[in-house]
Amino acid sequence: MIAFVSGPVAALAPDAAVIEVGGIGMAVQCAPNTLAALRVGEQAKLATSLVVREDSLTLYGFADDDERQVFELLQTASGVGPRLAQAMLAVHSPDGLRVAIATGDEKALISVPGIGKKGAQKLLIELKDRLGAPVGTAVPARGVAPGPASWREQLHAALIGLGYQPREAEEAVAAVTPQAEAAAEPNVGALLRAALQTLNRSR
Repeated sequence: MIAFVSGPVAALAPDAAVIEVGGIGMAVQCAPNTLAALRVGEQAKLATSLVVREDSLTLYGFADDDERQVFELLQTASGVGPRLAQAMLAVHSPDGLRVAIATGDEKALISVPGIGKKGAQKLLIELKDRLGAPVGTAVPARGVAPGPASWREQLHAALIGLGYQPREAEEAVAAVTPQAEAAAEPNVGALLRAALQTLNRSR
């Protein structure tokens, strides 16, 4: 297993980063919050998980080993593949997911694109004893768990991570706000692609 990749960031895309490792560009699929911390040309180290399929080998990258471990544990639940597991970590921190599972917080899981009420109920049952207790915080009373970062915050951070100036990022967020507000559950990845299109047109 490829446990991590380390090297200069060669390129950034809306859903992936290319890390140069020994002269080879490793494409790593990352959530927006992970991409937001990367800068082209700067050194980076990402914990990774290699997902093997019949027709593909996909490397997923994370800010730390805890995120990687939770990503892999989430996939032990039926119906959870790597993309949904990554989406869950894009909306919630590892501890946020542990709190949601420990307190039976359906709403926290439903806030993840792709998870409905029945799916959330099933996940609460299947993951109850798999993720463990929160690492950084005590388990709060039900309903007190902090909410995920808003789509605006995630989108703005991702654009800054891709090298845009704060003012450009703010204008792009404003441009896609109607699209986000029209959706029941804003998809940050889709909004990021739309925001990048508006930025490209303005240049």
